[in-house]
Amino acid sequence: MALTFTPFPDLGKSIPEFKLPATDGKTYSLKDFPANTPVVVMFICNHCPYVQAIEDRLIQLGHDLKKQGVAVIAICSNDAISHPEDSFENLKKRAEEKSYPFVYLYDESQNVAREFGAVCTPDFFVYDKAHKLSYRGRLDDSWKDASKVKQRELFEAVQILLQDKKVSDQQTASMGCSIKWV
Repeated sequence: MALTFTPFPDLGKSIPEFKLPATDGKTYSLKDFPANTPVVVMFICNHCPYVQAIEDRLIQLGHDLKKQGVAVIAICSNDAISHPEDSFENLKKRAEEKSYPFVYLYDESQNVAREFGAVCTPDFFVYDKAHKLSYRGRLDDSWKDASKVKQRELFEAVQILLQDKKVSDQQTASMGCSIKWV
């Protein structure tokens, strides 16, 4: 497990186009999600202990933002040969077991991760209503222990965007396992 931190965000960058299969049997592209509303894209996987530690909070985030009409999109870009827990079949099983309230996409070619500039799991990208990058930080202030969370930084960033305000450039990097490149 190689600990990796997200780089300083390229704020204002447009959301990359994508077209990927999902664990629900459908294929999604950006046009399948509501326009004129923030979009959350998170690179996650099944095997990473950092993702596992926050998984229930990701599910809660998905439910909370869904109520507000905000799209939450999860993408796994890990090499399934070196990490079979992250195979498409295992992603499907996990999404079903945990009843993910967000789409879980599979980026087998890893091209989408490269387009976004994703480096680790979890890696979060929050785009404003114009689909410009506004936040690339951590989920909250306690990755390991949910009982110690005092600030839901990603959720709060989305709330600011929903009010048509600018998110602060002062963002704390997310950290996790490096994406498992082919």
